[in-house]
Amino acid sequence: MSELINNNQVRKEQLKALIKKLHQGVPFEQVKQEFQEKFGSVSTLEIAQMEQSLMAEGMPAEEIRKLCDVHAEVFKGSIEDIHRPTKNWDSEAGHPIHTFKLENREIEKVIATIEEKLEDFGQDASQEKKYEMLEQLNLLWDIDKHYSRKENLLFPYIERYGVTGPAKVMWGADDEIRELIKSSIKMLKADNSDRAAVATNIKSAIEKIASMIFKEEDILFPTSTRFLTDEEWYKIAEESDEIGYCLTFPAAKWIPSSAKAAQNSENEEQAGKGYIKFDTGILTVKEISAIFNHLPIDITYVDKDDIVKYFSHGPDRIFVRTKAIIGRNVSNCHPPNSVHVVEKLVSDFKSGKKDSEDFWIPLGDMYVLIRYFAVRDENGEFMGTLEITQNIKPIQAITGQKRLLSE
Repeated sequence: MSELINNNQVRKEQLKALIKKLHQGVPFEQVKQEFQEKFGSVSTLEIAQMEQSLMAEGMPAEEIRKLCDVHAEVFKGSIEDIHRPTKNWDSEAGHPIHTFKLENREIEKVIATIEEKLEDFGQDASQEKKYEMLEQLNLLWDIDKHYSRKENLLFPYIERYGVTGPAKVMWGADDEIRELIKSSIKMLKADNSDRAAVATNIKSAIEKIASMIFKEEDILFPTSTRFLTDEEWYKIAEESDEIGYCLTFPAAKWIPSSAKAAQNSENEEQAGKGYIKFDTGILTVKEISAIFNHLPIDITYVDKDDIVKYFSHGPDRIFVRTKAIIGRNVSNCHPPNSVHVVEKLVSDFKSGKKDSEDFWIPLGDMYVLIRYFAVRDENGEFMGTLEITQNIKPIQAITGQKRLLSE
């Protein structure tokens, strides 16, 4: 057994060394040849462990992401799924992995159409070709739902098993793809758009999407199936409707054969019928939940250990929250390009440097006020961070006075 462990460690170190060579500028073909000579094949789990080890050693996720596409090409065709799970969830209609792959097939169809139209788009300057490309890009933007489910539902569960590398690397790549699609749409809508520049942007987007599909299906999904239980997959399937689907829908409603997940879900809904006594009154758990969910604000609470403990679930939440974030480290709930702001804010609260911080941003037809408060006990000890989000645009529009009931 010790020989097996040592051999796995050696393989992981050799894989890490190859990726570092890519970062140091060693030619791609040279690294690829060395990889094929030393390994021939590699498991998806080893790739996940390798990326995680690099980050643990201090290599930023952003650095790994920059060459993620390159090392994906090195591994392509050389990945074997050793220790393959006994359950073939790919073929179970409605299972989250089945749905993710169903969406990927639809995404590939849109990409194929875009590739066909790109040549005409560059040669024909008519408005018709421009509108045709806009139509396809608007379809492609549906990919945001696919990535949002992956980031807000799948990532939190695999992180519970200590697999954080794929999430940190992929989220940044997802955001890069989103930005390429959005910027392409914006450029096309401009009156005097440079079609050559637009075409370059679009080509970059579809290349990165194709690479992401490979990384999802040959690395992320097989890795996830090694850890997640039926109950966890069931919770992901149940919460997916809230975020939505990309270009298609689940082929069926998936329920594990054991039906334990469904029973657990019902038990959770039945829990907490007793009363809770406060300094200023007594409420049931049901009443507390209803009160928070009816407030005209969104609330999220993170405890002193940076773990998300609660969020209100009103009908019109401004930012997406799913139950999967409960128990997740708050740093993992934000895109890589903004996580440093969150970490600095929490650090200032813990040290006592600050007790609150406000931000305000335009968001579509809303004007959003985001407020953070340090929560402290009666002795001033830090207990956690409270986030309150509200669309204040209707409030800003208030003028004069109102003293009568609305008809």
